[in-house]
Amino acid sequence: MRKPVFILILLIFCFPAAGQQLPIYSQYLYNKFLLNPAVAGSDGYTSLNLTTREQWIGYSGAPRTFSFSYQSRILKKKYQLKPAGSNRQSFRPGSDGKVGLGGYIFSDKNGLVQRTGFQAAYSYHMWVESSTQVSMGLALTGYHFKINEKEMVFEDPDEPWLYNEFRKGIFVPDAAFGVYVLNPKYNIGFSAEQLFGAAARFGDAAYSKFRMDRHYYLFGSYNFLVDNKNELQPSLLVMMSEQRKAAADIGLTYNYDQNFWIGLTYRTSKAVIANFGIRYLNMFIGYSFDFTLQEIQRVTYGTHELTLAMKFGDSARKYRWLDRY
Repeated sequence: MRKPVFILILLIFCFPAAGQQLPIYSQYLYNKFLLNPAVAGSDGYTSLNLTTREQWIGYSGAPRTFSFSYQSRILKKKYQLKPAGSNRQSFRPGSDGKVGLGGYIFSDKNGLVQRTGFQAAYSYHMWVESSTQVSMGLALTGYHFKINEKEMVFEDPDEPWLYNEFRKGIFVPDAAFGVYVLNPKYNIGFSAEQLFGAAARFGDAAYSKFRMDRHYYLFGSYNFLVDNKNELQPSLLVMMSEQRKAAADIGLTYNYDQNFWIGLTYRTSKAVIANFGIRYLNMFIGYSFDFTLQEIQRVTYGTHELTLAMKFGDSARKYRWLDRY
């Protein structure tokens, strides 16, 4: 059994070369909730978001991710923008509506590993200044973890590994925590995923040290207003885990009237990402293409990610200075 165990560990912790255990998203700016539970309900909208990502198309066993998320804010009173002087407006926060709720379901396949599960998040929002909001969030996660035996071939039909818990699938509980700071000009977030390390114990001693790494995300962006309709938004996302060196996404996005955006990102793990999107009424469509600078690009058609979203909330409910996708 040592050989299958070695192969399994290699697949879980070394595939792909960057050690990817959790999904990587290229359009995180447009649904930060997937990375940070504190984002749930932070903008006062009720949001539905569907994301599908096909990584390294044409390469057998490449990661494939689907997620569907929901988030909202429990508002007891309406919020309005109030005049604060000549030609200026400021948001007048109230004592109610501090709780946000969210959740998503997901399916993530990475080589032989298949994870299908959910996350439920609770967030609490506080105003520290007239236009700065600090949010904290906690999420509980549960997923079914299994190895797809259909893609494995054993010469010995009595191989014990064929009948262990990994093949049958196990349920793994876990948790996540996040902090999110939001301002009309900038946002900063930090989160930690898989706080429990998804620790699992099995009957055989060979699996006694199986665990998933804790993952940490630090992101931020700043909004430079060129004029009333044109905006430039530089952004940064830093990703790391307990066994993985830090990697970063460094990007710049151009946004026109909150209805059209286009951007370019460089990923330090050697990839260039182009993304664009449009808004029509309360519907949003975003697409990104990842071109990896590694050797694997020779045998793939790149990575494609598509996002479909809807946001609900009348003008009295939403925070106008956050009226962006």
